[in-house]
Amino acid sequence: MLTNYEEVATKNGISIVSPQATTLNDLLRWRAVHQAQRQAYIFLERGEEEGERWTYADLDLKARIIAAKLQGIGAAGQRILLLHPPGLDFIAAFFGCLYAGAVAIPAPAPRSNKASSRLQSIIGDARPRAALTTSALLPVIQRHMTEIPEAGGMSCLATDSLSEDLVRRWREPSLGGDTLAFFQYTSGSTSTPKGVMVSHSNIMSNSEQVERALGHSDDSVIVSWLPHFHDMGLIYGILHSVYRGVPSYLMAPTYFLQRPYRWLHAISRFKGTHTAAPNFAYEMCVRKISPELRDNLDLSSWEVAVNGAEPVRAETMQEFAEYFRPSGFRETTFCPAYGLAEATLKITASRNGEAPAYCAVSPAALERDRVVEALEGQEGGRVLVGCGRPSTDTMVMIVDLESSRLCPPNTVGEIWVSGAGVTSGYWQRPDDNERAFGARLADTGDGPFLRTGDLGFMRDGQLYITGRIKDMMIVAGRNHYPQDIELTVEQSHAAIRKGCCAAFSIEADGEERVVVVAEVDRHIKPVMQKNEGEPPDATTSGRDDRRQPFSPDFNSRPPIDGDEIVKAIRKEVAESHELQLYKVILLKPGAVCKTSSGKIQRYACRNNYLDNSFELWG
Repeated sequence: MLTNYEEVATKNGISIVSPQATTLNDLLRWRAVHQAQRQAYIFLERGEEEGERWTYADLDLKARIIAAKLQGIGAAGQRILLLHPPGLDFIAAFFGCLYAGAVAIPAPAPRSNKASSRLQSIIGDARPRAALTTSALLPVIQRHMTEIPEAGGMSCLATDSLSEDLVRRWREPSLGGDTLAFFQYTSGSTSTPKGVMVSHSNIMSNSEQVERALGHSDDSVIVSWLPHFHDMGLIYGILHSVYRGVPSYLMAPTYFLQRPYRWLHAISRFKGTHTAAPNFAYEMCVRKISPELRDNLDLSSWEVAVNGAEPVRAETMQEFAEYFRPSGFRETTFCPAYGLAEATLKITASRNGEAPAYCAVSPAALERDRVVEALEGQEGGRVLVGCGRPSTDTMVMIVDLESSRLCPPNTVGEIWVSGAGVTSGYWQRPDDNERAFGARLADTGDGPFLRTGDLGFMRDGQLYITGRIKDMMIVAGRNHYPQDIELTVEQSHAAIRKGCCAAFSIEADGEERVVVVAEVDRHIKPVMQKNEGEPPDATTSGRDDRRQPFSPDFNSRPPIDGDEIVKAIRKEVAESHELQLYKVILLKPGAVCKTSSGKIQRYACRNNYLDNSFELWG
C-alpha cells in the first residue's frame, strides 16, 4: 500500500516525504501508513486540559468517512463550506473535503441568532454545494441558511455523526499540485472579503518555505490558539503538523483572549517549541499576566515565536522579552514575519535562532517616502522591525507607485511578490485579479507580480513594512501612517486600551482631516464624557496619565473626565506628528472594528463614524 512513497532525510535531520507527494492528501495518506500512531492533534478543553487527541491514522479514517459522504452527494469538484467551532472536527472536515476532491471553504461558525454579513457574502460569492458543521450546531446552521437566499438548495451535514460504514464507499480522487484545495476568504480589513484560490502546490511550496525558516525537528511541538479559518491559524497552526509530522496542541481563541496565561502555560506544560500569533497577543501577555503567574512558567523549550499578521512593534517584542526573561524566554525566539493570504501565508520570515533586526528611521523622511536612519539618541525616531528575508524561490520587489519601476535604495514603495506560494487569484474576480496578480515592471516588462498593497523597503536583505496604501493618509502634503498615530494614542493616556484604536481620514471643508476613535479600558468609569465637535487647540496633560505597566490596583482607579483623555491624545499627536486631529471619539470596549485575526478594520471604523453608529464611552 502506498509503495511509491519513500521517507528521506536531509542533512539537518529533517524527515520529509519524497517528491512523489505533491498534495496534502499524499502526505496524510503516507503518515497514516508509516506514522499511524504518531500524535497529530491534541485539543485543550477550556484552553487548559487535554481533551480529544488524534493520531494520523485517526484523522485519515475520519477524513475518508466524510469524503465518502461528500462523494455520495456529488460534491467532487464543488465548493464546501465549513462552519465548525474550534476543535478537531474542523480538521477532519477540511481533509474530508480534500479526500473527496472538493474545495474547502473555512469560515467562522455563526455566534448569534442572525447570520453575519460576512457569512452571507461568502455564500453569495462561492455558492457552495454543502455546508458541514457539528451535530450540536446543525440546527443553528440550518436556521441561518433559511435567511440567506443564495443558500437555497444547499445541503447541511453534521460531520461528527457519520457512520464508519461509509469508509468502504470512498474512492481516492485523482489530484495534482494545481488542484484547488481551499478558498481562503480575506479578512476584509480594507474591502469586501474575496476568496483566494489556494492549490495543493501553493500549500506544499509555502510549507517548505516555512520549514526552511522555522526549522522544526522530530521533537518539535506546535501550540496554537489562532482561528482555524484564518490563514496563519490554518496553514501553520494546523496543516504544518501534517506537512512536517509534528504534534499540534490547539485551543479555542476565546480561551486565550479571556486569559492569555493559558497560551504560555500550554507552552510551558507541554514543552512547546513553535507558535505564531499577531503582535497584539504578545502585548496582552505582558499586560494581563501578573508576575506571580509568570513565575510559574518555564518557557525555556520555546524556540520560535512568530510575530506577524499585523504591524510588528519593536516595543512589544522588547517588553515581552524583558518581562518573560525570568521564565526562560530568549529574545532570539522571536521570529518577525510578513505574509498574506494571496501568497498562501509566508513571504518573509526571520530564521530560527536569529536575533530580530531593528532600524530606527526619521519619521519626517518617511513621510516623504525616504529612509533616513535616525541618529542615536535622537528623539522622535521610529523603530521599525525587520520581517526577515524571502526564501530563494520567492522574489520581493519594492516598486514606485506612480512609475511601476523599481525604487532606488532607501526609498519606500509598494511590495511586489512572485513565487510558487503566490496563488492563482480571487474566485470569479477577473478585474481584481488583473490589478492584484498581473503587475509588471514598466521598464522591463518583468512579471507577473502580486501587488500586496503594503508599503515598505529592503535593507541588508531584510524587509521592513511601513504601512498599507489604502490606509495611508495625506494631510497638507505629508504622508501619515495610521499605525504610527494609533501607537501614539495608545501611549498618551493610561485609560486607552492597547490595540483598540483606529486612525482614518475623512473629507471636511474640502480638506483631508484625521479622526481617531479609541476604546477606553472597561474598568475606567467616566466623570463626564465629551465626544467633541470642532477641535480645540492642543493642550497640555500631565505625564502621570501615560499608560503604566501591569499594576494590580489599576482597576481601582477613580473616575476620569473624558475631556482629560481627549486632551492628552490631542497633545501627544500634535507633538509627535505635528498634526491637529479633527475629532477624537472615545468608545466602549469592543466597539472598534477588527478582523478575526485582530487587525484594525479602519475602513469599517470610518463607515461607523460617518453613520454615527459607534457605541460611545460615558
